[in-house]
Amino acid sequence: DPRKHSWPKSRGSYCHFVLYKENKDTMDAINVLSKFLRVKPNIFSYMGTKDKRAITVQEIAVLRITAQRLAHLNKCLMNFKLGNFSYKNHPLKLGELQGNHFTVVLRNITGTDDQIEQAMHSLREIGFINYYGMQRFGTTAVPTYQIGRAILQNNWNEVMDLILKPRPGAEKGYLVKCREEWAKTKDPAAALKKLPVKRCVEGQLLRGLLKYGMKNIISAFGIIPRNNRLMYIHSYQSYVWNNMVSKRIEEYGLRAVPGDLTLKGATAVHIEEGDVDNYTIHDVVMPLPGFDVIYPKHKIGEAYKEMLVADNLDINNMRHKIRDYSLSGAYRKIIIRPQNVNWEVVAYDDPRIPLFTTDLDKLEGKPLPVLPTDGKFRALKMEFSLPPSTYATMAIREVLKMDTSIKNQTQLNTTWLR
Repeated sequence: DPRKHSWPKSRGSYCHFVLYKENKDTMDAINVLSKFLRVKPNIFSYMGTKDKRAITVQEIAVLRITAQRLAHLNKCLMNFKLGNFSYKNHPLKLGELQGNHFTVVLRNITGTDDQIEQAMHSLREIGFINYYGMQRFGTTAVPTYQIGRAILQNNWNEVMDLILKPRPGAEKGYLVKCREEWAKTKDPAAALKKLPVKRCVEGQLLRGLLKYGMKNIISAFGIIPRNNRLMYIHSYQSYVWNNMVSKRIEEYGLRAVPGDLTLKGATAVHIEEGDVDNYTIHDVVMPLPGFDVIYPKHKIGEAYKEMLVADNLDINNMRHKIRDYSLSGAYRKIIIRPQNVNWEVVAYDDPRIPLFTTDLDKLEGKPLPVLPTDGKFRALKMEFSLPPSTYATMAIREVLKMDTSIKNQTQLNTTWLR
C-alpha cells in the first residue's frame, strides 16, 4: 500500500535500477528524477557519470524509494526509461564498475578502406594514450581543474569566485543574469532570485552562502553534493596527469625505461635498469598526485614537483585540513588497449536515420534500419569496451587523429543537422 510509508524490515534499504537516458548527463538526470520524486538528489548513488551527448545505460541506487514509484516515472518522463528494479542493502560507489561498452558511429567519413583498417587495427593492437577526456574538465570558460586547484590551496574566496563570477561563452540566459547580479551586489539572495533552476552548482552554493553567511564559504560549499565537490579536485589531479604523461612520452617514447613505475598487484614499484626488457609500455603506470603514491625516478618525477610548486602546492603534503579534500592519489596506465573491438563500414543516404538499434529499441523489438548498399555517405560503426575512468573520446581521437580541444569541439556542433 503506497500510502503506508513504512519500509519492510526484510527489504534492503536501496532500490537499484537501470537508467536509460538520452541527451542528459548523469547529474542532470538525477536532478530531474529527484525533482519528480520530491526528494534530495543526494539520496541517489551511481558508479560513474555518463555523458550528455549519447544514449547511455547505467545502474543507479536510491535510498528508500519503492520500485513502484520509480516505475511510475516511465509514464511522465521523456528520454528516460527505468527498469530492472531490485532491493539491496548497499548504495553504489564511484569507480566500482567493471568498465563500459561503447557503440560509436562516425558518419560521413572520407578515409579509404585501408586507412580505416589501419586505424582500427592500431586501436586494437597498440591502443591509445589514456588521457582524461575533455568531459573531465568541463566545457565552460572556467575549467573544473581551476576550481579544484583553489580547493587544494585552501583558497575559498577563489573557489566561490570561480564558480559564481561572470564567464565568457554560451550559457543559459538566467545563469548569465545570476552571475551579473552576483558580480554587482555580492548578495546571495538577490543572485538566487535570478535562478529559476536552483539545483545547479551555482544555485546550491548561493543557498549555502545564504544559510551560512559569506564568512563561512567552506560550509556553504559543503551543500553541493559530495560527488560534485570531489569532481573538482579529481579534475585537478587529471589535469596534472595529462600534462605529465605528455612529457613522459615526449621524453622517453613508447617503451618502458628505467625509473618508470609498474604495478605488482596493487603496489607500484620502479622498473630497474637490469629488468627493463621484461616490460613494455603497456605495463607502465603514472601516478595521480596524492599522499599515498610514489613518483617515477627519472626526469618526470621532478616535473611533477615543479608543476605543483608552480600551483602553490606541496607534493609531499597532499593531506588537506578537511578530510574530504585530502588526496591519496592513484595509479593509471598510460596506454590502454580496448577490448572486444569490432567495426564495420556502412553506406547510407539519409543523415537522420539511426544506424544502429539502442537497448531500448531491442527491448521494444524494433528492427534494424534497412540501409542502401550504394548510399552516398559512408559511416564507420565501431564497438569496444574500456576499463573504468577511460574515455571513449580519447580512443576515437586516436582513430580520427583529430584535435579534441574544447575550442575545436564546440565548433563541431552538429552543423550538418541544420
